[in-house]
Amino acid sequence: MPFAFSVPDVGFLTSGAGRAALASFVPTGDPLRDVATARRLIGDEHAASLLETALLRGRALDRFPDGWFWTSDALEQATAVPVADHRARRLAAVADGRVVHDVTCSVGVEVAALSGVLDRVVGSDLDPVRLAMARANVPAAWLVRADALAPVTRDSVVVADPARRTSSGRRVRRPEEMTPPLGSLPGPDLVVSTAPGLDFTLVPWAREVELVSLDGRVREAALWSAGLVPDDGPRRRATVLLSAGPGYEVTDLDDDTCPVTDVDQWLVDPDGAVVRAGLVRHYAARHGLAQLDPHLAYLTGPHPPSGTRAFRVLEHGPYSEKALRQTLRRREVGRVEILVRGLDVDPDRLRPRLKLAGPHAATVVLARVGRGAHASVCEAVTTSGSQR
Repeated sequence: MPFAFSVPDVGFLTSGAGRAALASFVPTGDPLRDVATARRLIGDEHAASLLETALLRGRALDRFPDGWFWTSDALEQATAVPVADHRARRLAAVADGRVVHDVTCSVGVEVAALSGVLDRVVGSDLDPVRLAMARANVPAAWLVRADALAPVTRDSVVVADPARRTSSGRRVRRPEEMTPPLGSLPGPDLVVSTAPGLDFTLVPWAREVELVSLDGRVREAALWSAGLVPDDGPRRRATVLLSAGPGYEVTDLDDDTCPVTDVDQWLVDPDGAVVRAGLVRHYAARHGLAQLDPHLAYLTGPHPPSGTRAFRVLEHGPYSEKALRQTLRRREVGRVEILVRGLDVDPDRLRPRLKLAGPHAATVVLARVGRGAHASVCEAVTTSGSQR
């Protein structure tokens, strides 16, 4: 069970004595030694909260601002800073001077991002511990304790990030099972961060569904109500954020003219946000690529997009385990990455049966194309530059 902070714990940790103790306390990884050190610094009453905060800050290092206060659940559920910053920039363009109210502010990540680009920001939460931490993390923000279903602002733009797990840790997938339930959130101008796997037909009020990834990992689906997007705007958007440089967007308003062809010189696996948003054809059309199969996310073409991980095709043909083993043996492949789409093949079980031996590495792409199983032996390459 994660450590349960109390409001007095947070009060002590955010005091001068607490901050001084945190500044001088460096966990060693030895629980008994660390507890003894914490008790020696501040006594028994708040020693556990001191140790937990130091450990959580270590987990948050390089992902969130230094010196923040966290609970374990808040850190696990927190929106990544680049994702929060992206949403804040979008909201700044449509808020029209209105208050933007984060009704599930937790320890303040979204409020901090919003406050960086907007003048009128409110955060609220029902959890007194998280709210106390938010006040320490974002001291200049206007923060109040309130139920998300009974907000303290009027005519505001509402931001929400409902919990997607029950108190027992079970993941929920239906909008009415989330906390707070999606259908009960105040509107009409509303943006909700939710799970990428949500069945979007269950949220008919969402005028735009935006799938957001960061550095190749799909982080969330953002549901935007009609009041925050233009009538002639896209209904589906994939936003690809990259820590190392500019990302890109694909929408359903983009051209989706995309042929279906045999394997060319390269295979390309689009970012997960593009795939989950159903925009594979639009991405392919932008980069002059083709589909291998109308039901397959893999694309092919003579040139891969810049700034992406692609696969140079060395050999391609119908898949059989025996033929693949012979090909890899002939190429002296001793290390192999196995990617599978549309086939009942377990890479972890297949790998030892291939009896790999040799100095070279390869990527094997196994996919169902039409009614047949195909194998491509490839060289994985990360291309230079950035996509548009």
